[in-house]
Amino acid sequence: MQAMKVGLLGLGTVGGGTLTVLRRNAEEITRRAGREIRVTMAAVRDLEKARIFAADDMQLTDDPFAVVNNPEIDIVVEMMGGVTLAKELILLAIARGKHVVTANKALIANHGTEIFAAAQQQGVMVAFEAAVGGGIPIIKAIREGLSANRIEWIAGIINGTTNFILTQMRDQGADFTDALKAAQALGYAEADPTFDVEGVDAAHKLTILSAIAFGIPMQFGRAYIEGITKLTGDDVKYAEQLGYRIKLLGITKRTAQGIELRVHPALIPARRLIANVDGAMNAVLVKGDAVGVTMYYGAGAGAEPTASSVVADLVDVTRMHTADPHNRVPHLAFQPGTLSAEPILPMGDVRTAYYLRLRAVDEAGVLADVTRILADLDISIDAMIQKEPAQTGAPVDIVILTHQCLEKHVDAAMFSIEALPAISGKIARIRLEHLER
Repeated sequence: MQAMKVGLLGLGTVGGGTLTVLRRNAEEITRRAGREIRVTMAAVRDLEKARIFAADDMQLTDDPFAVVNNPEIDIVVEMMGGVTLAKELILLAIARGKHVVTANKALIANHGTEIFAAAQQQGVMVAFEAAVGGGIPIIKAIREGLSANRIEWIAGIINGTTNFILTQMRDQGADFTDALKAAQALGYAEADPTFDVEGVDAAHKLTILSAIAFGIPMQFGRAYIEGITKLTGDDVKYAEQLGYRIKLLGITKRTAQGIELRVHPALIPARRLIANVDGAMNAVLVKGDAVGVTMYYGAGAGAEPTASSVVADLVDVTRMHTADPHNRVPHLAFQPGTLSAEPILPMGDVRTAYYLRLRAVDEAGVLADVTRILADLDISIDAMIQKEPAQTGAPVDIVILTHQCLEKHVDAAMFSIEALPAISGKIARIRLEHLER
């Protein structure tokens, strides 16, 4: 049977890893796919640098449009990154009747709905397993393995850079700045780490998971996003003392009022498996009504872990290449035309528990004022600790854990508490997630 011919857009870390895996495991991949999968063309920025990947049967070019317009290419694999040019090339590939595989989470999160509609119209496939979780087959698990379930919620550590930083802050006692420098020195963080540490990368991935889990359009613009830059060593230490660990979580949940879509630091009970996922590793919890809570763990980035997902997509596309387009697995798990219009819930309407840390003058009546404000807003206290002052009259840290309550009530409480004369500075607020049912 004739080989499936693949054109790569990009031969960087993931592109090079994909080519390496395809060549190294060629025989095994052919046995799985039913026909050979062969890269015959690749577009690169630096032709000279890419010579290390040269082969007699692979053409190199610095023009990505040459790959997309090549009539011999069956599948275009986009690994350039960015949104504008990548979107143009993918839509052109679809218009040319070519299948697409991409690892571009930002592109899918922002423009996936449009891209999938174009692919459906042309009868081609767009596969994007590598866009979330690196080598963890989380998209396939939700879209196919859990298709009997009504998904109730997903919570995941889906950014390895921030997980490494938080692990350093806990284990080494490092502050955020030093932990970030360590992550950059080891290659876990970019020179400009903004997308990672501010939670944007995780929000791209969560948007994709939410759409697949609940059959809703991609709605990245409605995600609540909060990074880890404001976390302090004190918060990490206090969390440990209370039996919790802090992780940057992506959480999407189905509620009666709408879909929660939020990325932020969260306290998790230390006994939970996901609380013990350390370093640059990723993990995703999925709660289905039939199966309960399942967990998926593995490397969330890296050349060959991500290439594992890219090549798996290539195998899937090859297997289904000749299938009736109407009988393929839908891009967003649910049949086209049946996407839900459930709204994304405003953050103020989200209900969860909270960790609040405030600095107060150690004098009579302060705690009474704080607890009165909380009670007036229907916020009940689960636990409280007060640190001893360094010297008489010095401000002390007070840490409060609440039961579940509305975010907008916590916002109002923080505003009123910060206005008290005995309170100095801003209140540190971290959400608390039990992730048990």
